Amino acid sequence: MNEPWLLLVLGGVVGVLLAALVALVMLFAQVRRLPVRQQQLEAQLQARMDQLARDLATFQQGSIRMGEELTALRQLLKRLEDKQLKLEQADPQSMPYNQAARLVGMGASIEDLTQSCGLSKAEAELFVKLHASRQG
Repeated sequence: MNEPWLLLVLGGVVGVLLAALVALVMLFAQVRRLPVRQQQLEAQLQARMDQLARDLATFQQGSIRMGEELTALRQLLKRLEDKQLKLEQADPQSMPYNQAARLVGMGASIEDLTQSCGLSKAEAELFVKLHASRQG
């Protein structure tokens, strides 16, 4: 073993083997840690899914409450519409006056009021004057 090149080659081979052994040990350590990391990731994923499920339940409850509120508002509106209709129908004498008020608001003339609503000329003039005073 006088030959230095043989020692160099042998040293290089031992170095490469040693480096490969160190790399193999490190790789083995990483592979052993994989199940732990996988469990951590699965736990994080499960926690996120649980949070999303809670958020979804909250949104669903909010939607249900809004639906209930809308239903209650619809019922109230229906009752108010029915009440308004009853009030309008309760006093048939006021019907021509209600119609006359609407027509004056749309710009009807005195003649239009006397023909459409059956008002006297004096009543029609009064409606037109009242409307003019409200606008002025």
